[in-house]
Amino acid sequence: MDSVTAELVYYLESNLCIFLKSWKQRIVLTEEDAHKDKIILNGLKMFEIIKTTIIEPIKDEELKKFAYKIAAERAEANINIGDFVYNVNLGRSEILKYIYKSNIGRNELEPIFEEVNRVFDNFSYYAVTKYTELKDNQLQEKIKYIDQSHQDRLTILGQMASTFVHEFRNPLTAVIGFVKLIGNEHPTIKYLDIISHELNQLNYKISQFLHVSKKELIERNEKDILLDEMFAEITDFIYASILDVEVDVQTDLDRDLHIFANRDEIRQVLLNILMNSIDALKQTEQNRKIWVEGSTIDDQVVVSISNNGPMIPKESVDTVFEPFYTTKEFGTGIGLFVCKKIIEKHGGEITCSSTPQHTEFKIVLPKSREIHSM
Repeated sequence: MDSVTAELVYYLESNLCIFLKSWKQRIVLTEEDAHKDKIILNGLKMFEIIKTTIIEPIKDEELKKFAYKIAAERAEANINIGDFVYNVNLGRSEILKYIYKSNIGRNELEPIFEEVNRVFDNFSYYAVTKYTELKDNQLQEKIKYIDQSHQDRLTILGQMASTFVHEFRNPLTAVIGFVKLIGNEHPTIKYLDIISHELNQLNYKISQFLHVSKKELIERNEKDILLDEMFAEITDFIYASILDVEVDVQTDLDRDLHIFANRDEIRQVLLNILMNSIDALKQTEQNRKIWVEGSTIDDQVVVSISNNGPMIPKESVDTVFEPFYTTKEFGTGIGLFVCKKIIEKHGGEITCSSTPQHTEFKIVLPKSREIHSM
């Protein structure tokens, strides 16, 4: 060790207490910090590293090991990384200030300044990189936990829904049957058609819950479906709703447009989207329109159902297919979730897009393929 180095090391050691006191008074320190008692010790360790590196440059692995230790403490304490960087740079400034005050010539100090800055730069880089990695891992663990908890709640809810729904459906089936029987025996009784329609709507809602609970989806009941016939059947079924809201439904489907799928499930998807469109159009003052278009592109059937109702906000478009998400006052938030599950089970895809002019639900299905259980 040459005389300049020995003089500087001696000077720094002599002023250690002053350095630590000055640094401690200015650093950012919070009471919530679980490792606040280690901060001064870590500052002292950094001081020793700088003093040592003036004599002989520190090995990179040793510096990295210390930086990783600090990063782990900062991440565990959940301290803002900005506070940590501030404290490190404050320590750098204090050390450089005392080196400058050593009265050693500027020419002799120049390489020492460069080495001290190099050590601090590398230390900050290693520590911040490791801190970011640790915080990202913590975030991923939290996301994984939230996803798993959400899935567990859905499973429990599905089991409960299946139990309750079966209990509801049994008496409902009996009521529907007796209403039909009364209608056949006494066709002049008023309002039986309305009662029957509302019961069928209730039965439809119950079927949605059964889909969410993953019951009744394992049956393989696929058929060749002519889509224009199915849409005609559905519009007849919801004619009262179309008339009540004064919606103009325009259909443009290829005449030979057909798919091989579970008829009841595809009917449920189309019915749900049409009813959602009608509900949305209630907020439009006039010229309420629904467009139903369908064609074959390559080996895929593309069906588009759009309306000129209010625009769906971007944040809602991204979540409309999530379970239990709804903007309706009395909505269940399972309709579009079920639609997505059914379409995906058939090897297809359903998407939503919305502009101020119109909102579109697009369904893409293979013309023919094996149906997979969910």
